[in-house]
Amino acid sequence: MFGRWESNNKFEIAKKLLSEIVDSLHKVNNVEMALRVYGHTKKFPPQDCDDTRLEVPFGKANGFRIRDKLESITPSGTTPIAQSLEECGKDFPEGQSRNIIILITDGIEECNGDPCAVSLALQKKGIYLKPFIIGLNMSNDLQKQFECVGTFYDAATENSFVTIMNVVISQALNNTTLQVNLLDEKGAPTETNVNMTFYDSFSGAIRYNFIHTMNAKGLPDTLVVDPLSKYRIVVHTIPPVSIDSVKSTPGKHTIVGIDAGQGDLFLKFEGLNDYRNLKCIVRKAGDLNTLVVQDFNSSIRYLIGKYDLEILTLPRMYINSVDVSQSKTTTVQIPNPGIATIVSSGTGYGSVYVEENNTLKWIYNMNSDMARESLVLLPGKYRVIYRAKNAREAKYTVDKTFRITSGSSQTVNLN
Repeated sequence: MFGRWESNNKFEIAKKLLSEIVDSLHKVNNVEMALRVYGHTKKFPPQDCDDTRLEVPFGKANGFRIRDKLESITPSGTTPIAQSLEECGKDFPEGQSRNIIILITDGIEECNGDPCAVSLALQKKGIYLKPFIIGLNMSNDLQKQFECVGTFYDAATENSFVTIMNVVISQALNNTTLQVNLLDEKGAPTETNVNMTFYDSFSGAIRYNFIHTMNAKGLPDTLVVDPLSKYRIVVHTIPPVSIDSVKSTPGKHTIVGIDAGQGDLFLKFEGLNDYRNLKCIVRKAGDLNTLVVQDFNSSIRYLIGKYDLEILTLPRMYINSVDVSQSKTTTVQIPNPGIATIVSSGTGYGSVYVEENNTLKWIYNMNSDMARESLVLLPGKYRVIYRAKNAREAKYTVDKTFRITSGSSQTVNLN
């Protein structure tokens, strides 16, 4: 910091200009400032990597204290940037606040710390937002080492230092506006009423949740967001859609478009109350991952596209490549089931099979402790294979065939 920089050494110039900016913030409402300094209490050599101190704690209208403290400080030691960033995480007062660090330096980490890892960890914990780093006329090689720590600005001249500080302060104090257009298949912003999660692209931390809303003019509502972060926006449609690295510009209204065309899928059956709890597994066509388990006689919105359905009937029913179209309701209706009541004189071991093309496919194992069971079955041809517990020979196996039609109810007697 003793290196020459235009009219004086870097430290004296930075101290003077910083004092002027602190004065301008002295009485700004809802702003508290603090001053942490490193490399100023111990002489180098020897190297002391704990040489970092909170000289002025956070407080309101404490600009004069910071200015006076700056006048009494002289750089003399090393550069423990990682340690200082970690200690900064303990300096902020508790409670809800927008915590911001402005790091001013002319050198890089000299204590084998990892400023990038420290900064990222504290951002993920929500301790502070992505720091600003102002380098004092640093080489390109040194600048690159700060890119992972925060937003870096190089002040090549005294005037540029003032300009950069004003830009940083403006971003630190002000939010900006952003509009998310959820686009239908024609590119019109007509989709709405779905949650959007804003993640910090750098740290991965959740910053905001907004239920997308149309305002009184029928346009997507304006959102107020922090311009300090780039965002990954996840729109919680089914399945979700997202967009990465959304950057808002301080003082400007940013509009973001995301393809999110949707339609409705209505699952329907008529008749038996025994099917009132029937559910269906919905997957993207050709994908084994479950998107949602949808109840019958209900409607859910999905992104436009094709879906595979696995309906949890007995036996299972599979309907593939169901098309969900923009702003339309696709209705899937299944046949009304029937009821088979299986009765035996005692308990035993058995299973129910559906018979198709001269082949038996297992669908259900009977309860070995019950002599009577009722099953809701799709229309079709079935067999029940059964042996009583007290029958000790396989020749006493019972093989009964029965047929179920829509809305029918029948008793299958195994005696």
